[in-house]
Amino acid sequence: MHTVGIQSEDPSEPGYVVAVRALCEFTAKRGDLDLRFTPSPSAQEGIAGHAVVTARRPVGYLKEITLADVYGPLRIRGRADGYDPAANQLEEIKTYRGRLDAMPGNHQHLHWAQARVYGWLLCQKLGLAELRVALVYFDIASQTETVLVETHSADALRAHFVEQCDRFVAWAGQEVLHRHTRDTALAALAFPHASFRPGQRELAAAVYRAAVAQRCLMAQAPTGIGKTIGTLFPLLKAWPAQQLDKILFLTAKSAGRQLALDALATLVGAKPQTPLRVLELVARDKACEHPDRACHGDSCPLARGFYDRLPAARAAALHAARLDKAALRAVALAHEVCPYYLSQEMSRWSDVIVGDYNYYFDTSAMLFALAEANRWRVSVLVDEAHNLVERARGMYSATLDQSAFDAMRRSAPPPLKKTLARVARSWKELSTAQTADYSAHASLPSRFIAALEQAISQMTDFVAEHPDALAPEATRFYFDAMHFVRIAERFDSHSIFDVTLKAGFRSRTPDAVLCLRNVIPAPHLKPRFARAHSVALFSATLTPAHFYSDTLGLPASSVRVDVASPFAAEQLQVRAIADVSTRYRDREQSVARVVDLIATQYARAPGNYLSFFSSFEYLDQVAAAFAAQHPSIAVWTQSRAMSEAGQQAFLARFAPDGCGIGFAVLGGSFGEAIDLPGTRLVGAFVATLGLPQLNPVNQQMKARMHEAFGAGYDYTYLFPGLQKVVQAAGRVIRGPHDRGVLYLIDDRFARPEVRRLLPPWWRVDVMRQRDA
Repeated sequence: MHTVGIQSEDPSEPGYVVAVRALCEFTAKRGDLDLRFTPSPSAQEGIAGHAVVTARRPVGYLKEITLADVYGPLRIRGRADGYDPAANQLEEIKTYRGRLDAMPGNHQHLHWAQARVYGWLLCQKLGLAELRVALVYFDIASQTETVLVETHSADALRAHFVEQCDRFVAWAGQEVLHRHTRDTALAALAFPHASFRPGQRELAAAVYRAAVAQRCLMAQAPTGIGKTIGTLFPLLKAWPAQQLDKILFLTAKSAGRQLALDALATLVGAKPQTPLRVLELVARDKACEHPDRACHGDSCPLARGFYDRLPAARAAALHAARLDKAALRAVALAHEVCPYYLSQEMSRWSDVIVGDYNYYFDTSAMLFALAEANRWRVSVLVDEAHNLVERARGMYSATLDQSAFDAMRRSAPPPLKKTLARVARSWKELSTAQTADYSAHASLPSRFIAALEQAISQMTDFVAEHPDALAPEATRFYFDAMHFVRIAERFDSHSIFDVTLKAGFRSRTPDAVLCLRNVIPAPHLKPRFARAHSVALFSATLTPAHFYSDTLGLPASSVRVDVASPFAAEQLQVRAIADVSTRYRDREQSVARVVDLIATQYARAPGNYLSFFSSFEYLDQVAAAFAAQHPSIAVWTQSRAMSEAGQQAFLARFAPDGCGIGFAVLGGSFGEAIDLPGTRLVGAFVATLGLPQLNPVNQQMKARMHEAFGAGYDYTYLFPGLQKVVQAAGRVIRGPHDRGVLYLIDDRFARPEVRRLLPPWWRVDVMRQRDA
């Protein structure tokens, strides 16, 4: 079934196809935004509920009736749930939990709007003069039905149908015109600079070919060649012929979002004849205007009357063209609606959407769900794609903390005490059976999962009857438990179930943290890659290719391009210091040598340097020793939990032609996605191989990786560690005129298997104390 936003591919059809549900959601939603937690049936429960209702109907009852009609430029399509010819009754079935009288009135208003539109489409199809239209509300818990019935003439139903279409037809016409003018402009779009940078054309051509072939591309391209423009431009050029609906530019960090917005402004921002709608999606906590208020009309003024003011806000937002966070906020506040939920609405009407990975790859990803429901053709760009492995692991992992559960259980409502006690007993069994602080298990604890599922079911029913009865910590546990169970349903060889005792196994009452830990996200990401028209994953560090292909689950038809660096070995002096060990046991003894290396290089060529360490503890040791021995040299350090303002202040210290040493942790905020060209940065020191910690969790991951790929150490430690090193080193040379120095401080950098993973354009000089 086509849905709103899809243009007909058949020239004989009207220009705009819209589903009944989408039509009514656009025209008939009214009242408040109300996000008070009310448990609703899952998709599976909804399907099962529909089946129960229709199975109760008499012989001759018709199910899933395909309906359609044309109104002006619109073709309206849908499937009615059921029709009883004997009673001449059309039924729209809705499943729910809890009290029906607690359902917001605007929900029922929307349901009636849908049912009446289906009513007209059925009258038109069967030639009926009159029809009974019914809303059938089915309670998932009690398996009972409440049936609300209206009787309408066909003329009355058609009048309602026409009213909805009239409200939408002007918008549809505007959308068709927008798409035509956009596609015409994109076909004529020119590259915004006089020429491509070295390597940029090769990258752009690969992205274009992938879009035409509808394939997945993995592109390794060096820093400084303009990857953002080099990936966006070819997709914009491919758009008209490929009949794309959206480009999704997905990033791991907010700095990547800004680079994409700036690139889009360069491509089309100064050309009003290119009507490209660009939307930035930001996290709810960063977009919320009233974090101290609840998301409903009785609490938040921006939720009150949200749907009544949405049409004007939506129309105004389209005039902004570039809806970054600030522009969207300005429109939302001018129309007194919530900026975050306005951005979700605008994702339906925008062309290029810039946001975090989770909007497409997470378990409940909004953009993926919309693409599925609306059958959008989406081309996905994954910026700094080396981050996707770790980020996806987090998306498909789940953790439950026993101490937080026990604190919540003490204040839980009395009707839930018994079911939560069962969970507590099962949890205690796991804790007391543990013979070490950490243990990994090949299978899931079936008794615990069963107790958890039962608790979720009873908490769901309780909240349905008492919507405001749960304290915040109980609500948090409820959602965490549901996520845990959903991840448990996906459990397989790609994940680990482990138990960690927080208080130590010698404690009489240890607290157990339970974790479903994803190791290989490939099985979860495969459907996301398959759903897209094309995908381009790009980064300066996608070596070795098989590591990313294996762990991310790229399709067999995927292609790879490795863009040669435009930089010459003479631009970067790379010195591997082979007589220093930065292993944990040797770090204290290494401090003096690292301080001497930094000070000697600074004396040789004063300027701005950035030094990277494996931990804050190691960083603090070296920074303190350096400051004590060289008080005349400016020093600034990264701190734990550094705020955005603090990060900006840290970067601001790297002024052109400045002098000083910045100290940072490898893999943190300053190891990638920052741009310090020219004399803002003249060198870097990397005092670590970046290897993940040697601990029981990583050892379990190593074993699982070895079972899957036969190279457990490389997949768990070496490849991720060297990727961080190369990313950090990439901060030094950002353009064709940059010059700098890089110190790789650890004896393991002299090993051939390590040096093979470094960029081929580097010329590494292995040095010892007498050489340095």
